[in-house]
Amino acid sequence: MNLSTPIEKLYMVGPIYAKRLKKLGIETAEDLLHHYPFRYDDYSIISKIGLIQPGEKITVQGEVISMKNEYTKRAKRLQKAVVADETSEIEVVWFNQPFLVKNIHQGDKISLSGKVDWFGHKLVLVSPEYEIIKQHATIHTGRLVPIYPETRGLSSRWLRSRIAPLLIQCSRYLLEFLPSKIITQHNLLDYQSAVRQIHFPDNKTIAQKARERLAFDELFLIQLASLKRKAEWKREEVGNRFQISDFRFQIQEFIKNLPFTLTKAQRRSIGQILTDLGTPHPMNRLLQGDVGSGKTVVATVAMFVAFLNNFQSLLMAPTEILAFQHYQTIKKMLTPFGVKIALRTATMKQCNNVTMKQCNIIIGTHALLSEKLKFERVGLVIIDEQHRFGVEQRAILRSKGITPHLLTMTATPIPRTVTLTLYGELDLSFLDEMPKGRKKVKTWVVPPEKRKKAYQWIKKQVKNSPQQAFIICPLIEESIVETMQSVKAVTVEFKKLKEKVFPDLKLGLLHGKIKSKEKEEILQKFRQGKTDILVATPVVEVGIDIPQATIMMIDGADRFGLAQLHQLRGRVGRGKLPSYCLLFTSSESKKILKRLKAMEKIQIGAELAELDLKLRGPGEVYGLKQHGFVNLKIASMTDFKLIEKTRIAAQNLIKKDANLKQFLLLQNRLKKYTIKKVAPD
Repeated sequence: MNLSTPIEKLYMVGPIYAKRLKKLGIETAEDLLHHYPFRYDDYSIISKIGLIQPGEKITVQGEVISMKNEYTKRAKRLQKAVVADETSEIEVVWFNQPFLVKNIHQGDKISLSGKVDWFGHKLVLVSPEYEIIKQHATIHTGRLVPIYPETRGLSSRWLRSRIAPLLIQCSRYLLEFLPSKIITQHNLLDYQSAVRQIHFPDNKTIAQKARERLAFDELFLIQLASLKRKAEWKREEVGNRFQISDFRFQIQEFIKNLPFTLTKAQRRSIGQILTDLGTPHPMNRLLQGDVGSGKTVVATVAMFVAFLNNFQSLLMAPTEILAFQHYQTIKKMLTPFGVKIALRTATMKQCNNVTMKQCNIIIGTHALLSEKLKFERVGLVIIDEQHRFGVEQRAILRSKGITPHLLTMTATPIPRTVTLTLYGELDLSFLDEMPKGRKKVKTWVVPPEKRKKAYQWIKKQVKNSPQQAFIICPLIEESIVETMQSVKAVTVEFKKLKEKVFPDLKLGLLHGKIKSKEKEEILQKFRQGKTDILVATPVVEVGIDIPQATIMMIDGADRFGLAQLHQLRGRVGRGKLPSYCLLFTSSESKKILKRLKAMEKIQIGAELAELDLKLRGPGEVYGLKQHGFVNLKIASMTDFKLIEKTRIAAQNLIKKDANLKQFLLLQNRLKKYTIKKVAPD
């Protein structure tokens, strides 16, 4: 038995429970030990039976005098026990648990934890936790009792009964991996004690100390892995050094010819990127900016510099819609300077291996790398809205003989604390101001009783005017569960809106199941003003730029995170006309309404992301699996002090020993936080 023992091999687990455990991400003995409780039931007060009072939440211990099944007049089955100590006796009642008479016998020494209440005219313990007292310490009663994240068929009681013996068997393998200096400096509990005490703490103080130590570990390892990757990439990879000063005049001419003035944030970010491009090491930078903050222009300057240095650029977007839009925008800016731009998607193939030499910039989806294209001199790769461009993709590039500068762009509002924690391997540029003339979008939360008036207002705004509207629904098709929750399915809602609400307007329907070519046709009609209202799922969240669209109506707004609502809101307010966002919700929850009302006051994505982080947590804010964020077990992304503390500790350690040669146990621990190198296909 050791930490890597498969979960099905553990005592009293087996294949059925192993399958359930895997739903919680538990596959080994170590995973089970790192399945931490999220709270404790405090049953640490052990009272004599003769002293208990009604309403108390306590533990009593004594001898079982009797135990039996009993039926009430309504044929309900009760389990009744009488338990006595030297001061008195008390009746104990459970409901519909007939198996208890096989587990609890007359003469057993028993520990019971629960609430004392009146039952008839006497004090009883109703449905308490129970435990037969043996030689070892109690784990379900008489202490701070851990309550775990559960799944169907796995209770906290079951988890406790498997974790307790595992701690005894595997304690010797819980080796300290943090440098002693860090433990002393931050007054941390040792690792073995922290794991033991997080599950079965001696008291509340030590439980908090255990939580602090394990949270420190989690954030420290994430940041150390990022910093180590950054050091390795800079040390191992040699890139193409671009000449910047030789082309200073051409760069300035390009910027001067733009039909708008760059913001200070754009100029700062361009400066940071040009500095990176002028070094012999490949750039690895994240450009983060709000919807409409001008990321594409910054990226275009970088691609123009690549062109001046006789290098190709690849720009990859998450969807064909966004790739096509980037193509149109960048072509308009760069064609006058002799730059040849091609679009390569599943439906649009403007370049192949024969014509590749003629292309200066190739724009496509993230699948562009997997295509059998022979790139010529790729010096710059720009990734839009993919937060993890890992070793796998770099291996594919290297297999094609490419070690490019890399710029990742995102409009996803990520709090800076999260960005700095999760993306320590990247250099960061923030576009934290909006271009002049960018209008604020007036936002209102609309309750059900005002829905009809809101529809009338939308019709008035759109009819006989160039203005257009988006109506967003969370789902594509009806489902029984979602219908019960009053969430609009886009197909059903489209039919209702078209036939009953806006019969005299032209409506379009867009969702993820529509084929790419048809999607583009639908969007083109909307761009050309042939459609008044586009009813859609959040497929329009990223990269659709239609200046005459002035109204964004979001149904079931409580289903979305603030960051996503802000992204959707960013689809309007891109022209000269005043723009509006209507958030429809049927929720009466004060917490939800307060969260949505924040949209009325706050227009900055990063601020909304910070608020959402505090209110909902990172999982719900971003969709961890979708965006590749780390799923924290015990640490919190809102613990800014600990994030800063662990970042400094990681930076100091990397400066001292970049390869961690002095810390072999830490190296081993770090492996699970490091992206594995995968060879290209």
